Amino acid sequence: MNPPLTEVTESAIKRLVDQFYARVRRHPVLGPVFDAAIPEPAWPPHLEKMYAFWSSVMLTSGRYKGNPVAVHRDVAGITPPLFATWLELFEATATDMFAPEPAARFVRAAQRIAESLKLALFFQPDQPWPEDLRRRTPDARPCA
Repeated sequence: MNPPLTEVTESAIKRLVDQFYARVRRHPVLGPVFDAAIPEPAWPPHLEKMYAFWSSVMLTSGRYKGNPVAVHRDVAGITPPLFATWLELFEATATDMFAPEPAARFVRAAQRIAESLKLALFFQPDQPWPEDLRRRTPDARPCA
């Protein structure tokens, strides 16, 4: 077992992304959704995008160039409850790899990202909010 990482670096982000998506691909619910959305030959470029995305989020590197909302709109089978499962796996991966402080930073960022994506994908102003969009995770805080 490796000691917990205390710093967020490019190499640490790469390890986190690789471990997280390995778990996602094995997951009985998330795996099939991801398999349908990302064919096998597209996984290496997808992971490269995720390295850049998390680098931009955690290190403010500006490496990510893309539109996550548009990409997720095209994913068949995506539903609001999948975000909770995604967050559980992400949190488990972050806490397995990192010391408490950097793990918490990753988890808070992931919670904000998931909440933003759910709102962008599923909020309809002329309809009542779905129950799982009303419930915020305890650590999710509005961006200031």
